[in-house]
Amino acid sequence: MKIIAIRSYLKHVRLKKPYTIAYNTYHDVSLAFLEVELANGIIGYGSGSPAEEVVGETTEQTSMNLQTDFVQAFVGRDIRQFNELIYEATMQFQEFPGTIATIDIALHDAFGKYIQLPIAKFYGQKTTSLPTSITIGICDVQETLAQAMECKKLGFRILKVKTGVNPVVDLERIIKLYELFGDYFIIRVDANQGYTFDELTWFIKSIQPYPIELIEQPLKVGLDKELLKLNQSDRKKLAADESLKNAHAALTLASTDAPYGIFNIKLMKCGGILGAREIATIAQASSIDLFWGCNDESIISIAAALHVAYSCPHTKYLDLDGSFDLAEDIVRGGFKLSDGHMTINDKPGFGFDVI
Repeated sequence: MKIIAIRSYLKHVRLKKPYTIAYNTYHDVSLAFLEVELANGIIGYGSGSPAEEVVGETTEQTSMNLQTDFVQAFVGRDIRQFNELIYEATMQFQEFPGTIATIDIALHDAFGKYIQLPIAKFYGQKTTSLPTSITIGICDVQETLAQAMECKKLGFRILKVKTGVNPVVDLERIIKLYELFGDYFIIRVDANQGYTFDELTWFIKSIQPYPIELIEQPLKVGLDKELLKLNQSDRKKLAADESLKNAHAALTLASTDAPYGIFNIKLMKCGGILGAREIATIAQASSIDLFWGCNDESIISIAAALHVAYSCPHTKYLDLDGSFDLAEDIVRGGFKLSDGHMTINDKPGFGFDVI
């Protein structure tokens, strides 16, 4: 089935409320969209939202890349060659994983709709439902508790608490959450590269009485080897995020003395589903658990991440709450959210509906 048209555009979207992480505060987000139309009228949708601080690509650059003659040259090609087209895009846009991810997602969606299968089924679905965490940004203790109460009302049972500015305040926030909610929530910590090694060791020691599930990317990229000073049980609870951009990084981090026991895969870091599956294969061979994360993203790319996550047998954690922050989107559906659990539907492609 031939591709007959390709369209792309950029959309600025407000967040429902601003939030802060260790190195930035966000009020809105730019999203790049791509449409791949087939001769039978099927349209596949992709969306990109790379984090410039992590991969060096802005969404504006993504949008410009999608409007190049290279991408338009996919018109006339057969959607059944989607793997070949993604490879060509990977070679063309090697420094732009958000661009590759947007193309990868749109082609997968079009192909899945063409063969009338959900993408998770195409790759072999292993999981039907998992709970996702919901994120609380950096804020004071009272605001942390207030946001946690709202999360409880919405049915979520896993909190990911952003930290990394002041470890003493971070510890106080975590302790207060346990004092108020007991064991109601599973709590994860995301330092976003905000700690020094000494601060991390102090935090790990101080938090021992409280059963936090994991700590995400505590040190700056490039300092991963310092984590080898920790004992193996502590490293097993550490998740690589900003340090894990592609399969090459995965190979480095999956050494015999691995600094991390968990890999956080984001489609916007690794260039989409094919790049994600490369990392997942390396992680599986190294007995490293998978943690699927996101930026502030459209339901389009969140659903895509969920499909590939559920096709990997060693997926253990979800942090796919990025579309919950958006004040608007161009699609709806894609998955069902019930008491914090995410379940994909049986619709072809990624299962969302255009609004």
